[in-house]
Amino acid sequence: MSGRGGGERGSGRGGGRRGRRQDRGRGQPSQSSSRGGGGRARGRGSAGSTATYNPPPPQMAPAQPPPQMALAPPVPPSGAPFSHPSSSSGVGSLSREVSEKLTMEPVAVTTAPPLPPSSSKAIRFPPRPGFGTVGTKCVVRANHFLVDVANADLHHYDVTITPEVTAKKVNRAIMKQLIDVYKESHLGRRCPAYDGRKSLYTAGPLPFESKELVIKLPEEDRSAGSSRPARKERQFKVAIKLASKPDLHYLREFLSRKHFECPQEAIQVLDVVLRAKPSQTYTEVGRSFFHTSLGPRGELGNGIEYWSGYYQSLRPTQMGLSLNIDVSARSFYEPILVSEFVVKHFRRSNLSKPLSDQDRIKVKKALKGVRVKLIYMDYAKTCKITGVSRDPISQLTFTLDDKRTNVSVVKYFREKYNVVLKYPSLPALQSGSEARPVYLPMELCSIVEGQRYTKKLNEQQVRSLLRATCQRPNIREGNITKMVQVNNFEVEELVTKEFGMHVRKELALINARVLNPPVLKYHDSGRDKIVNPSCGQWNMINKKMVNGGKVDFWSCVNFSSEYWNMSEDFCAGLVNMCNSKGMVFRQTPSIAMRSARADRIDQTLMDVYKESAGLNKPLQLLIIILPDQTGSYGKIKRICETELGIVSQCCKPVQASKFSNQYFENVALKINAKVGGRNTVLNDAVLRRIPLVTDVPTIIFGADVTHPPPGEDSSSSIAAVVASMDWPEVTKYRGIVSAQTHRVEIIEDLYKQTRDPQKGLVEGGMVRELLLAFYRSTKQKPSRIIFYRDGVSEGQFSQVLLYEMDAIRKACSSLQEGYMPRVTFVVVQKRHHTRLFPTDRNKTDRSGNILPGTVVDTSICHPTEFDFYLNSHAGIQGTSKPTHYHVLLDENGFTADILQVLTNNLCYTYARCTKSVSIVPPAYYAHLAAYRARCYIEDEMSDSGSTGGGRKPKDKVVEVRPLPSIKDNVKEVMFYV
Repeated sequence: MSGRGGGERGSGRGGGRRGRRQDRGRGQPSQSSSRGGGGRARGRGSAGSTATYNPPPPQMAPAQPPPQMALAPPVPPSGAPFSHPSSSSGVGSLSREVSEKLTMEPVAVTTAPPLPPSSSKAIRFPPRPGFGTVGTKCVVRANHFLVDVANADLHHYDVTITPEVTAKKVNRAIMKQLIDVYKESHLGRRCPAYDGRKSLYTAGPLPFESKELVIKLPEEDRSAGSSRPARKERQFKVAIKLASKPDLHYLREFLSRKHFECPQEAIQVLDVVLRAKPSQTYTEVGRSFFHTSLGPRGELGNGIEYWSGYYQSLRPTQMGLSLNIDVSARSFYEPILVSEFVVKHFRRSNLSKPLSDQDRIKVKKALKGVRVKLIYMDYAKTCKITGVSRDPISQLTFTLDDKRTNVSVVKYFREKYNVVLKYPSLPALQSGSEARPVYLPMELCSIVEGQRYTKKLNEQQVRSLLRATCQRPNIREGNITKMVQVNNFEVEELVTKEFGMHVRKELALINARVLNPPVLKYHDSGRDKIVNPSCGQWNMINKKMVNGGKVDFWSCVNFSSEYWNMSEDFCAGLVNMCNSKGMVFRQTPSIAMRSARADRIDQTLMDVYKESAGLNKPLQLLIIILPDQTGSYGKIKRICETELGIVSQCCKPVQASKFSNQYFENVALKINAKVGGRNTVLNDAVLRRIPLVTDVPTIIFGADVTHPPPGEDSSSSIAAVVASMDWPEVTKYRGIVSAQTHRVEIIEDLYKQTRDPQKGLVEGGMVRELLLAFYRSTKQKPSRIIFYRDGVSEGQFSQVLLYEMDAIRKACSSLQEGYMPRVTFVVVQKRHHTRLFPTDRNKTDRSGNILPGTVVDTSICHPTEFDFYLNSHAGIQGTSKPTHYHVLLDENGFTADILQVLTNNLCYTYARCTKSVSIVPPAYYAHLAAYRARCYIEDEMSDSGSTGGGRKPKDKVVEVRPLPSIKDNVKEVMFYV
């Protein structure tokens, strides 16, 4: 027999793409191009200019005057309206202009910090304009560990394995076998470090420049006590050829700020050396390692479990080479029978009944690509699942090896293996090809341990994972220290003895500062007109919103069956709270409140719309009590915001039923923002004393791109851009969303041109539309743009800056010839692994974390560029994570103090709560707007997490599905909060 029923044929490779990563903007940087472990695949020019810009006197004296920055073309008087050019002349050259601007050498300035030698590459980001001095000095610990490097003679060799192997684990097994066999005879007693792909590194030359070696690798291991012969060995040819000689001299020059260009090859070599041994021992996922010996493991539900592990990345910093290590946890498939997985994952208690087509497709999506072990074989045999049969296994037949005899799968297993199948009504798993599938009974296949679950976790699994991994700062710090000891033990022989590297065991001690919180302004009619937040939070007691919104026409719909009779009492309490906080909210609804079944959402919302329109009282707000079961939020938002033009406030029934004043207050804050009001503003903004913001009209942008969940290969990515509309207060933000190419990080619609048969060339785009909205709101053109860009990994800095700055320039120029506001472009990064721990237990917040406002721009930051870590919020539970801000372009001459204080102060203006938040609100709002837009196209979001499987094929083009248009009256307000 050919194994069509039992799976005896084939190599049993299985496993698929284990350990792959989703390299998206909000994710961690890719291994090949990030700073940690291989530097960046981006070059540097200069961000200087040929003229100087003198900013107004700052409120706080910086440590050093700012260096000269690129100067935009003259800005027309701010009071003049936009005048459109007669043609698009000049726009086409902006791409060249921005590239030239970014590569120009700066004019020498005697008061600026000395700049390192220029790079030969295209883009150079702004040098650090000195260090911040504002705030209370303190010392914190960071999970960065100094790495000492000896003068090793590094050699890089290309590796070619024939026949080609795609799995890194198999590649590593081949190379380990090669080193064990040939270390003494052919490798000159060297212990090379291998990256699992094409590169091999040594500390000193091998006795050859090019050589081909042959090794044999056992294909399968024999089970204990098996009487069957071992599987035959596989033979591989390994060609090793000298590729280059990375020089550590330039790395030392770069770290000492004598050379500007980061020697990425040298850093990559050292990173591979540090990762080589753990990669052989543990399950590698991106930059993290996981194993059951590295910490607790536990069930997440639905056949999924979590494993503990650690993240590590080598980074160039001001203090030298730093190994960033953090504890981590990831979801994995439980190593159980596939039949058990079906019971757990799909909550089926009875496997004796056949699966419906819908359930069969769900099983296929959940298991495609998963490796299974065949428990009926007397030796270890694994296969990769390629599909699930359409028919139950009781109806499946196949042809034996003689190509004549047809036999049923059930009969084959009974006669060949003496196994009577218990669940013949289940479909069979399929391995092999579509043309010649191998049928495998679910009850005889066990999921191989150590396979990462890459699909989206459902809400319950996320809660379970957070509950299991949430660690107080002191506990997390202790666990990180343990991981460092494990790491040092693992890499000692290769790293220390062979390559002369030594990783310190102590967390780095870092000089930090705690910035003072801003003074917040509330309405003068309240008892407390101004507020001084304490430890990142305050409350609304004795305060009134600085600009209370007005709501005349409203109603309420209750879709909860469990709390169907609470609408009137709930709305009365909510309306009273809104009025007590400064809103003008009519007590009685303009149309009658109603309750409705959850299966009549569409019709009920349409009825409400028609009734209000018939009375000529279009609703300003619709309060909606959600159904008891999750899954309808997206649908409600899509109908209200894109079909009916209704601003809505959704409330969860369990929370609403508590009639809590705290809950009413939080909802009132959101409602006020949604109807055009403002809850609070910075007092310094009112007094016009925020440096580089309130002196001239300034617009603050936030931008983000969100991608489909892992495994989903058919959805568009969503870009969102928001911009402040209320200069000088910069508190109210208008948002625009757009669908774009699948998993593309660059925002494609910042500026666009279309052809109209009547109008000819029509210019548009997100930036252009928001600039026009700013002018309509303030009657002024912004002279300055501050652009906070979320979700960009370090390997994409250059690409995103060039493309998006070009689009911003074109959008500005399209409004008026020569109109070029000065731009500061700041990347906001939350997906990093730097953690800061207090050294003084008496100077922490209530959760034991470092204090809100703690900022670090020394030691662990970039050696030469303008970046800083800011912990702007108070921790709630677990260990808080600072946000990393990196300036890619600065034409406004920000000092370290001015930008750090501005960013921290903005974090106190978030509309949804009376707490400072962890990322600057424009970036936060952009993320919320993008999430809202995804609701429009995925309103029936699955709670099972089984949304797809595998990686998108390279040749598969995912069509961009346009978003439904948001109604104009909804776009005018902060509907996304």
